[in-house]
Formats: sequence, C-alpha cells, structure tokens
Amino acid sequence: MTKQPAAGRAPARTRRPVGVQAEPRPLQSGAVTTRLADIAAQAGVSEATVSRVLNGKPGVAATTRQSVLAALDVLGYERPVRLRQRSEGLVGLITPELENPIFPALAQVIGQALTRQGYTPVLATQTPGGSTEDELTEMLVDRGVAGIIYVSGLHADTTADMQRYDRLRAQGVPYVLVDGFSPKVQAPFISPDDRAAMNLAVTHLVSLGHTRIGLALGPKRFVPVQRKIEGFVRTMQDQLGLGAETVERELVQHSLYTLEGGQAAATALIEQNCTAVVCASDMMALGAIRAARQRGLEVPKDISVVGFDDSPLIAFTDPPLTTIRKPVPAMGQAAVRTLLEEIGGTPAPHSEFVFMPELVVRGSTASAPGDRARP
Repeated sequence: MTKQPAAGRAPARTRRPVGVQAEPRPLQSGAVTTRLADIAAQAGVSEATVSRVLNGKPGVAATTRQSVLAALDVLGYERPVRLRQRSEGLVGLITPELENPIFPALAQVIGQALTRQGYTPVLATQTPGGSTEDELTEMLVDRGVAGIIYVSGLHADTTADMQRYDRLRAQGVPYVLVDGFSPKVQAPFISPDDRAAMNLAVTHLVSLGHTRIGLALGPKRFVPVQRKIEGFVRTMQDQLGLGAETVERELVQHSLYTLEGGQAAATALIEQNCTAVVCASDMMALGAIRAARQRGLEVPKDISVVGFDDSPLIAFTDPPLTTIRKPVPAMGQAAVRTLLEEIGGTPAPHSEFVFMPELVVRGSTASAPGDRARP
C-alpha cells in the first residue's frame, strides 16, 4: 500500500519517509533532511547511504547497515517500524548465569560467530530472584528474534516440563540446545562427551597411583551430571575393579556448581580418605583446593584436584589447575551453524552433536601420597 504524503512539499522518496512510521505526527521535509544529516554524521556515511538503509534498499554492506542502525539508537531516534519488525538480525542467547567464567567464554564465541554472519546476539541471563528461562524466552520472542540458543537450560533438567520447547517450535521460532540432551525435545543438541571426560580424568589419576578417587558434581537431576557419573563409575570399575554401588555411595558427592559447593563436596570426600578429587567445574575445583588447605593438606602433595571446563585464567591459579578442557570454540560455532541452518529452512534432525574434551595437565595433580618414590 502507498501512504498518503505529508502536508507540504513531498519529495519522490516520501512514500517511505524517514521515521514517519515511528512518529505521532507528519514530518516536514526539512526535518527529514536534518535527521538524515545527523544520522549520516554519526555513522560516518553519506546521507544517500542512510536513506538506502532506512528504506530497505539493496547494495549496502551488512556492517554499514548496522552502523546506521546503531547511529539511530545513539541519537535517540526510533527505528522505523518496518525495520524494527525485521527478525533476521537478532538471535537470542540464554545462559543460566555469568559468574562461572565458562558461560561468558561460550557467549563470546557464539556472539562472535553470529556477528560474522551478520546477526546481532541478544544475551539474556538468569539471575537468582530474577527472570526465569520462560520469561526470558517470551521477552526474546516479543522482540522478534530469528532464533534462540539455550545453554545449560531447563532442557538439561530431567524433572522439567519439556513441552515449553514444543510450544516455542509451534510459534515458528528455531532453537538449538547446548549442554543437556532430552529425547522428548525435537531439536538439535550440542554437548561435550561427559562420559569420556571422566574417563580422561580417572585414567590420569590412576596412572599417578591414586586408588581412592572422589567425584564432586552438581544435582543428580541434570543430564550432564548423570553422564559424568556413568563415565566415572564405569572407569573406576574397569581400572580399579570397584563395584558400581560402592563407588556411587562412597565416592560421589552432589553439591552446587560454585566454589562453596566444591568446598563442601571435597570436604566430604576427604573424610572418605580420597587422595584425589575430580570436580565437574573449575569453580568447584577451586573450592576443593580451599577445602584441602583448610584441613592442612597441600595440593598436589597430599591430594590431587582435577577441574572441568578449562575456564579463562584457570591456568594461573595456585597451583595451576589440571582440568578437562571443554571444546568451547567448536561447540559455540556448531551451535551457531546449526541454528542458522534452521533459520534458513534446512533444519537439522533430532540429534546430538557430541564434542570430545581434552585433558590439560598442570600443577594440581601428582603421584598419590603413598606411591611417591622415597629419596
């Protein structure tokens, strides 16, 4: 449909004048020209380029288009309704929190990969007492996102209602789920191999002479926790001949994915005479080191500690942390690639893309106390 021109002289392009849709009253052509000049100066482009962007004309680079839209925001102008309704430029990313450095690291990889493809990431983070995953999802959908990437969300919780994802699919919003698989959700999943991670950690510690190895991790209802337990128990059976029931009863401690949670779990494992502790996150591993020191133990002389994630700066702790490196770059890029295929109309099958972790040996692991060669 063609809009009626505003009162006064109407240039040829006033069929879609700058900002008319967002203004409660018509604009005079002089005001439009002034606005174009302001935006062009802010964005560092010509007025003609600004006009092409605001009118949705082709021939403008994605980076230039983003600069013009950013100039609109900086100058306090409302974007024309037609531009605000464009959905292909925004992708939501929902994370459980940002205190654990692995989540900002993953968000950075995903954000950079989206930006390279011309999309703008919108980070939505849950906080205690703040917005829930469902509320953040609704907010993103209301803003017309092209798709959503969930990291360690409710899809990883075996007690959660998975119908929320079916409802989102019915709304036509593509999504990809990272860390946590559910057979009830028809979507692509991106995961590290948690079972293989535990095999790497336990095998390393057994090679150092440890036979009393504990596992500190989060609540059992989460899929990554269950898989880590499976890998841990199986490797302890295979390499040390321990019974599954004994391992789970004496050598597995559930807590929170925090420094305090790791401290509490490690304290219980030390009381079970463990000479090594495998933790399900680097934050928990730092808590385990604190627990050992509070009991007068030295790491790694008296007790070895292994983390999980290889978070930024973890190589510079005291001692530098031996950890299982989560393949964050590969996982983040795969999540973006898979989502963009969904957005492009070629959805991936209901499947799980599993990425192999890597053992990074540093200074927090050493030979078991009774296994060291005497001088």
